[in-house]
Amino acid sequence: MTSSTDSSVKDMFAQSAAVLSLPSPATFERFERRGGLTSALIYVMIAAVVSAVIAALFAGLHENVTFFGQLFSRLTTIPLGFLTFTGAVYLIGRSLFRGTGTYPEVAYSFALFYVPLSIVSTLISVIPILGWLVMFLISLAMIYFGFLAVQSSMNLRDQTQAIVTLVLAWIAQLVVTGVIGGLIGGLFLMGRAVTGN
Repeated sequence: MTSSTDSSVKDMFAQSAAVLSLPSPATFERFERRGGLTSALIYVMIAAVVSAVIAALFAGLHENVTFFGQLFSRLTTIPLGFLTFTGAVYLIGRSLFRGTGTYPEVAYSFALFYVPLSIVSTLISVIPILGWLVMFLISLAMIYFGFLAVQSSMNLRDQTQAIVTLVLAWIAQLVVTGVIGGLIGGLFLMGRAVTGN
């Protein structure tokens, strides 16, 4: 049974389909309070697991990429990147532009488009030439849906404020995930050096 703060995965896939097929701040408004942070994180972990498994299975096709390295990195960086980005959207929107949304609304709204698009992106990424073009188009779609979601979840109807919020959040995500990724990579290399592999 679902409550106003806890939505099932099945419900979220249906809400994702609605958001993707009828993109507008009003569509996001319909769903932003139907789930909470826990629902958003469970949904994002589905994308992380799918991405991790696919990347790990195809790790053997690339030099210096290991099965467990791909598995571990995707399972950590995807949720961390999502939390960092949505947290930055919330803090920047609230601090700089007096946005009135809550963090659970932001996380839930962004999860509704992020999860299906990232799963499609991961599935397409294994196709060499076509994969790059489709991934570029999916990246553009993510930007567009993010623009709509920030307008809805933070109640920032001014387009400039929404764009500035997204750009600053993207920079914050790059910095945080870069630092964490560097630390994880360093630990992985140290482990390989110690074991001699």
